[in-house]
Amino acid sequence: MEEKHRFSAVIQKEGKWYVSWCPELDIASQGETIEEAIESLKEAIELYLEDEDTQIPATGQVFTTTAEVSSHAKDSRPISS
Repeated sequence: MEEKHRFSAVIQKEGKWYVSWCPELDIASQGETIEEAIESLKEAIELYLEDEDTQIPATGQVFTTTAEVSSHAKDSRPISS
């Protein structure tokens, strides 16, 4: 019988791409739409789990939220690497 696992997916827009990230497994993928990014992440997770040596972490429920902070009048511009 096939076992089902539930993992978190964090989606962030980066340029023209949507980047999806699974924090429990530290796996990321991308797509041109949110739906594509999620599907691509699912495929990446499935491939990761195919490895017989993979340990699936015992995780509880992951909560995602936002935090609003003051920038103290700094310019709002992206950080470049």
